[in-house]
Amino acid sequence: MEGAAHLLVVDDDQRLCGLLLRYLSAEGFSVTTASDAEEAETQMAAFAFDLLILDIMLSGTSGLEFACSLRNSSAVPILLLSAKGEPNDRILGLQAGADDYLAKPFEPQELVLRINAILRRARPENETGKSLLRFGNHLFDSDRNQLTLSGTQVHLTETETQILAQLAAKAGEPVSRETLAGTSDAGKIRSVDVQMTRLRRKIEVDPHLPRYLQTVRGTGYILLVD
Repeated sequence: MEGAAHLLVVDDDQRLCGLLLRYLSAEGFSVTTASDAEEAETQMAAFAFDLLILDIMLSGTSGLEFACSLRNSSAVPILLLSAKGEPNDRILGLQAGADDYLAKPFEPQELVLRINAILRRARPENETGKSLLRFGNHLFDSDRNQLTLSGTQVHLTETETQILAQLAAKAGEPVSRETLAGTSDAGKIRSVDVQMTRLRRKIEVDPHLPRYLQTVRGTGYILLVD
């Protein structure tokens, strides 16, 4: 699905992680998993997530502790999962900064409904779509600097992301190598060509005959969109 929300499932129950990965992917979400808070932090440093599904009873740093620490630096929505379903448990979870709380065991369909409700609140309908740029089956979200292919996130390096973001901001217009490199240094300008080759491998059906990332002779590159 175009513009699929990217979810991070954090749970040390590998069986549940696998089940959620398959089910939520089938529901059209892009899903990444982590087994503890440390791995989740690593994933969050690499990707921008739309929502965290966070188990409370994690080994090491608990889900509540992780949620509290995240609220000091991030506004990413959090849905807590827990085997504890008493009112006081839910209150503690919401006080930790969670947007919702779901007790285990739960119906998968209810989880999806709660996820969609949180995403609607986080990204109001009148604000969605403004930052999305489509070319072929790819969708680039300039707000999150995230590229997806048919709903699945495409991993880009930081440099590749910066170059694509600059081309997306000027879609349909040539962008010079100097602008893409951010300098007039010849070595860094040549590195842009290397990065463009790598980007084409991730985007184009035939990187040797690019349809979207095209070279503008004597100038630089241009991103053509549908």
